[in-house]
Amino acid sequence: MCGLVGLVCPSENDAVHARQAVAGALRCMRHRGPDESGTWQGDEVVFGFNRLSIIDIEHSHQPLHWGPPEQPGRYTILFNGEIYNYLELRAELAERHGAVFGTDGDTETIVAAYHYLGPASVAKLRGMFAFLIWDSHRKVVFGARDPFGIKPLYYATGPRGVAFSSEKKSVLELAPALGIQPKLDRKALQHYLILQYVPEPESMHGEIHRIESGTSFTVAPGGRPVVERYFPATFRPRVVHGEADANRLYDEITEALRDSVAKHMRADVTVGSFLSGGIDSTVVAALAKEHNPDLVTFTTGFERQGYSEIDVAAESAAAIGVKHVVRAVTAQEMMESLPLITWYLDDPVADPALVPLWFIAREARKHVKVVLSGEGADELFGGYTIYREPLSLAPFDKVPGALRKAMGKVSTKIPQGVRGKDLLRRGALTLEERYYGNARIFLDDQLRQVLRTYDPAVSHMDVTAQPYRESEQWDPVTRMQHVDLFTWLRGDILVKADKMTMANSLELRVPFLDPEVFRVASQVPSELKLTRETTKYALRRAIRDIVPAHVLNRRKLGFPVPIRHWLREEMHDWAIDHVRQSQTDQYIDKAGVLRLIEEHRAGTADHSRRIWALLVFMIWHGIFVEGRIRPAVPEPHYPVKL
Repeated sequence: MCGLVGLVCPSENDAVHARQAVAGALRCMRHRGPDESGTWQGDEVVFGFNRLSIIDIEHSHQPLHWGPPEQPGRYTILFNGEIYNYLELRAELAERHGAVFGTDGDTETIVAAYHYLGPASVAKLRGMFAFLIWDSHRKVVFGARDPFGIKPLYYATGPRGVAFSSEKKSVLELAPALGIQPKLDRKALQHYLILQYVPEPESMHGEIHRIESGTSFTVAPGGRPVVERYFPATFRPRVVHGEADANRLYDEITEALRDSVAKHMRADVTVGSFLSGGIDSTVVAALAKEHNPDLVTFTTGFERQGYSEIDVAAESAAAIGVKHVVRAVTAQEMMESLPLITWYLDDPVADPALVPLWFIAREARKHVKVVLSGEGADELFGGYTIYREPLSLAPFDKVPGALRKAMGKVSTKIPQGVRGKDLLRRGALTLEERYYGNARIFLDDQLRQVLRTYDPAVSHMDVTAQPYRESEQWDPVTRMQHVDLFTWLRGDILVKADKMTMANSLELRVPFLDPEVFRVASQVPSELKLTRETTKYALRRAIRDIVPAHVLNRRKLGFPVPIRHWLREEMHDWAIDHVRQSQTDQYIDKAGVLRLIEEHRAGTADHSRRIWALLVFMIWHGIFVEGRIRPAVPEPHYPVKL
């Protein structure tokens, strides 16, 4: 788990002049790899690396050079992430191709697989990764990002080259060397206010993009990246005949999870686990305990009833027999830390849960260097309650199209807060029109009230069109899962997981997001995902002998944050101050934002998520555009509690 910077230049002379800029870009993300740092210059490339040492600590230094015996040093690789099946893959490459390795780590495995198997080698990697491989013979860089987008990879193209990095702030540092001046993208801002994140491959700066999850690419000096998808994330629900057939499926789920957790425990440092009150993190922790009897788990929450899973998590920790560490977060701490957290984010993400995640990651880093977590279970196994919506809206499917549209118009006349208004509005829409992930921040009419640059042509369907085209033959629930894999999961869930843990030089691993687990999960039919009583039915059946009974059928809260209350009380004046100081008038109608804050305080409407989204954007703008806000970024320093 580390931070990489790569610059592919049109000429060797350009590379010479860019080397100093790469060193500066590395300093921007020293938190991703505080253990060691290194740079290397080839003919037309400059590579830089910050390392967080997890596997083969004494060796596997990067940039790493490798080649077959007849071509030593042909390749140079930068690799951020972990390959969990590297031992098996190393053995296979040695037996079938005579591959020779000089280290005991996973980095060499990637480049050796590429040499012997070509671009198809990416599909053999089980892990989280973003990497660049420079082939000095062919004069080309090959790179890839893991199937689900666990590890980030930003890039920008300019007249003096192409820059890649694990963090966008490092690409911004390299912008002058590329000959570009990145500017705020108004379309990305509108997408953010709709979705609460900037969707891939966009970023909030129009000139900086992201390599998408599940894709590989090549780029030659003087060229642009040519991207291809290697992982389509295809669901293949199978027909289940009777209870015996269903039980076989449940056993396959259990076996896949147990194998994934076992491989995710591979490390030369101590591995802990996050633990909330839900089944996802609990099953991961319980399976991890089988490999580490001294496992330490971590949870966070708030001292407000209904907004904490601390007690349930503590009960779970006691039941599975692990040491447990708790970190409660106050409103004051959230307000004080938000600018620094936003700096770590690179782009605004309006998910309040990322703040307590940052605090618990900071606490966990005092004890361990790696943690496991339960991200991805909801998307793979049908865990979100909104996946039940096709059942509740099924009667609308029998209504003729013209009448459904008329019902939608009627819903606009119903006052806000009246029961049934949103049901009528959503029932009048097709699945493609109404569903675009778990977060729905601003609707169109609400956007017009706060966004000076509102563009009616910009829609969530810009983002979801491709996943919907790819899933036309599937049932509605599976289509919603597919959309979430390419939007919500990689845009919100995995961004906050990576950024908040790496901000604290902590590696986070997600055993649910494993190709073998996905292979089994993709076969679960809809009737075994959701019932009238519960979500993730098949998963619950599969793990009922592993997790404590008190969490098996408990509704998941995650890390809920009481901003609805705090923005009426402790955070009210703080929010107003940020709005008034912000220099975002060309984008945001600040008078409209202040009205939202006062309406929320008066209790006439719940605008908490919309206010929070605007505040995070304004703080982001104050840091990355205005330069008015300058968070004090600490040097990575981790005294370990014994």
